[in-house]
Amino acid sequence: MDAGPMPSARALPKLANPYLEWAHAQDVPIVEDFGIDIRKVPVAPWARYGMNGALCHLKGRDDFISIFAFELPPGGKSAPLRHIYEEVIYVISGYGTTTVTTTDGRRHSFEWGPKSLFSIPLNAEHQHFNGSGREPARFASANNMVFTMNRFRSEALIFGCPIDFKERFGRENYFTGEGEFIGIRPGRHQWETNFVPDLSAFELKAWDARGAGGSMLRFMLADSTIGAHSSEMPVGTYKKGHRHFDGVCVFAVTGLGYSLLWHERDKEFTRVDWEHGCVYCPPDSMFHQHFNIANHPSRYLALQIGTVRYPLLQMKREIWDVGVDKDVKQGGAQIEYGDQDPRVHEMWLAEIARHGVTSRMGEFIDETPFLGKVAS
Repeated sequence: MDAGPMPSARALPKLANPYLEWAHAQDVPIVEDFGIDIRKVPVAPWARYGMNGALCHLKGRDDFISIFAFELPPGGKSAPLRHIYEEVIYVISGYGTTTVTTTDGRRHSFEWGPKSLFSIPLNAEHQHFNGSGREPARFASANNMVFTMNRFRSEALIFGCPIDFKERFGRENYFTGEGEFIGIRPGRHQWETNFVPDLSAFELKAWDARGAGGSMLRFMLADSTIGAHSSEMPVGTYKKGHRHFDGVCVFAVTGLGYSLLWHERDKEFTRVDWEHGCVYCPPDSMFHQHFNIANHPSRYLALQIGTVRYPLLQMKREIWDVGVDKDVKQGGAQIEYGDQDPRVHEMWLAEIARHGVTSRMGEFIDETPFLGKVAS
């Protein structure tokens, strides 16, 4: 059968971006910035999801992870949903319930609130409900819709695929907040589950190599390829400077602080201030460093493409094989405290002084040259 003439090269769109075309067709706000406060993002009715929503495009994003902001009005509920993009949800405010229906018709319901973290198994039918008749509920969806849409270019397939992925549901208790600890080594320890009721209270594991008595834990959520880890900085401390690939979306969970970002030859820093509800994404290979200025521990959540189990990309496999806590002088991606720009510590000492916090960095760095400057 003659298929007819091929379209001319001139008739074909160049540098097409199916995801952005889809995004603009949703008729909801699109917000773009270095850092975004999910609490303040303007939202509008989003017919596809049956919720109010917006698209949040961070400037350091990659071609794999996108972020949606959703809001359920008091007593509201989402449309029944299923999709073949993977999704991790972090709750910003409000209380509610999510019901997941398994392939054999059984329903798993779990209650969530501020700082809950969960993932819907791939293509599983689910629905979100606001548990309050007075307050809206707002949450962020970090997902790989951008990659999925650019790959398949079919909304009908993404939201209408009939295939069940039974292996993604995990154990029965993964929907109740229970899970399985997988011990590997500091910086690699994992907790496998589908639901974390309160990320701010979850026990993390020590990871001193990242700096100043900090702790960290990786999460395997619904056996997806979206990597998740949470790190915490004790009072009066900050983390070591480091860099990695773009697309790592960092959500503030507890505390108060800021992050500095800079390229290797930059004379000045770019600063992003954060507290719960804020998210930012360091651009590709841009050094960045996280600072706690609160009088209690500051914790954050980082979401990205690829996990220690499923790196997905060769570059992720290589960096995790080498170790992200390896000194840059040895070919790694981390700046040790003794090698950092002196302005970093001086700036932080001034910040914590304004917040009435005492430094605990003296055991990690010689503060003598700095204290006089700050006092003056």
